[in-house]
Amino acid sequence: MAKEDDMLEELKKIRTLLEPKPAPAARPAPKGLWAEFMDFISKYKVLGLAVGFIMGLYLGNLVQALVKDFLLPAIGLAIPGMKDMATYAVTVMSQVFGVGDFLVALITFIIVAFVVFLIVKVAKRWGME
Repeated sequence: MAKEDDMLEELKKIRTLLEPKPAPAARPAPKGLWAEFMDFISKYKVLGLAVGFIMGLYLGNLVQALVKDFLLPAIGLAIPGMKDMATYAVTVMSQVFGVGDFLVALITFIIVAFVVFLIVKVAKRWGME
C-alpha cells in the first residue's frame, strides 16, 4: 500500500507541475507622452525597422555606385562604343572607370552605418529593443 501512496504522491506532483501558470496581468497603459513614446518604440520594434530601412537605403546607393562606376565600364571594355560613363574617372584602354562616385558612396555608407550603430547602442542602454 505504501508503494501505491508513493506513486499517487508522485502523480500529484507531476500534475501540479503540468498545470498552466496564470496569465500575467495586463500592463497598465503608460502615463505621459515620453512613456507612451517609449512603449510605442518597444512594442512595434520601430527602431529595428528604422535601422533596416536606413541601412538598406545606403547599401542600395553603394551597390548602385559599384554597378555604375565599375561594372558597366568593365562591360564597356568588352563592348566597344561604350565610353564616358562618369565625370571623374580612371581611363583604361579608352574605357572610363568612375572612382569618385563609388568612393563617396562607400564613405557615406560607412559613416551612416557607424552612426546607426551608435544609435542602436544608446537605445539598448536606455532599454529600448
